Amino acid sequence: MGTVGNPMIAMAPGQKTGELGVAVTTLEEALEWVAAWGRTRAMWPLLFGLACCAIEMMATQASHYDLSRFGMEIMRASPRQADLMIVAGRVSRKMAPVVRRLYDQMTEPKWVIAMGDCASTGGVFNNYAIVQGVDEIIPVDVYVSGCPPRPEGLIEGIMLLHEKIRKGTRSGSPR
Repeated sequence: MGTVGNPMIAMAPGQKTGELGVAVTTLEEALEWVAAWGRTRAMWPLLFGLACCAIEMMATQASHYDLSRFGMEIMRASPRQADLMIVAGRVSRKMAPVVRRLYDQMTEPKWVIAMGDCASTGGVFNNYAIVQGVDEIIPVDVYVSGCPPRPEGLIEGIMLLHEKIRKGTRSGSPR
């Protein structure tokens, strides 16, 4: 066993030293940070399950995975109370106008997660009746792959969305 030397020498650059510094920012940057922090801690998802992915979405809300730790206490049934739409499953051509109407009724700022291969690309349903990706109808912020994706995948997608919100990036308009 050797002697303990100066801990500052052994630390790599960027590690915490325990010294308090001074943070310099503008009021606008501070308010943007607070707003982003609040948005990520209090997202209210819209209950919108269309197929087998909806079962995994419901399992993510259950006690084993518990989305409440991310501020998502309950799934909202009204688009006017939600700011996150999780499209879970395949979207038919008949359902596409309903998806768009619900998206338009959501309050700003609003985000969309396409959950599963069917919502992202149409999945194995390559025919005239199924929309080949929900991004043909509404802008999508995060894609979660899998058929059906596990609850861990949806949680990772939510965490990626939180990171996008903190950085202030938004997705484009639909095709």
